[in-house]
Amino acid sequence: MNDNPIVRPVQIVGPLGEPLTLETLPPPGTKRWVVRRKAEVVAAVAGGLLTVDEACDRYGLTIEEFAGWQRAVDRSGMPGLRVTRIQHYKSLYERQQKY
Repeated sequence: MNDNPIVRPVQIVGPLGEPLTLETLPPPGTKRWVVRRKAEVVAAVAGGLLTVDEACDRYGLTIEEFAGWQRAVDRSGMPGLRVTRIQHYKSLYERQQKY
């Protein structure tokens, strides 16, 4: 039996350089996902404020949807999260992989 509690940070640095806490994350049940909100959730998971499962439960996301956000940030930063640019960044990444 493991008696060690999970230690989590109180705040992390958000995607725009601002302090990010559980209270400043998008509210649970958010329906309108702009780039900044997606990036904040990805940063919260990367920084340890939330686990992937907690983020998916809190926001009603699938693991695949969250993983897509994570990949987009890793590949192209915040601009990769723009819905209107997904195809552009996908083709750009595929071209880069060829060389």
